[in-house]
Amino acid sequence: MPTKIIPFLLSAVLWCEPISATAQTVTGQGLGLQLGYHADYRRASLIYETPSLWQHQFNNNGGKVDLRVAFGLSYWHSKRYDSRSMGQLGAIPMLRWWPNKHLFFEIGSGPTVFSRSKFANHRLSTHFQFGSRIGVGVATKNGQFGIHYAHYSNANIRKPNPGLDLIEVMALYRF
Repeated sequence: MPTKIIPFLLSAVLWCEPISATAQTVTGQGLGLQLGYHADYRRASLIYETPSLWQHQFNNNGGKVDLRVAFGLSYWHSKRYDSRSMGQLGAIPMLRWWPNKHLFFEIGSGPTVFSRSKFANHRLSTHFQFGSRIGVGVATKNGQFGIHYAHYSNANIRKPNPGLDLIEVMALYRF
């Protein structure tokens, strides 16, 4: 995915159908797909997101904050160096700030497990890695779309710790 497509994806996300006033309270669980890109590798993930576990409404139109957990099953594929793939399981708590009923900003970090400790010419040292991400998205009547930066590393549990970085897009259906 060339870098020219990222502005297109971001504009598509921001022009999605906003949620209606009655749908603003949609806080249910969701199923989704994440697609990640790096010049050396790709990532595709099936995501289950929990209903909101905690919420706080700010005074004076400051929006709200909520906490959810995203559980994921991922497939990684290396485009260069070695053509092998790997799997990943993860559970990442996500803190989201909703300045209004349409837009959210998110940040999260949590444990993940990779099926390999060497991938795309990177020696990751451990199968256990932390996944961190920061992003932006919009809500629709029955779901949400977003784009985020994701980083996976072992937090210097063992050297070397090169980490893996991605730009990802996400689509989620809420029910």
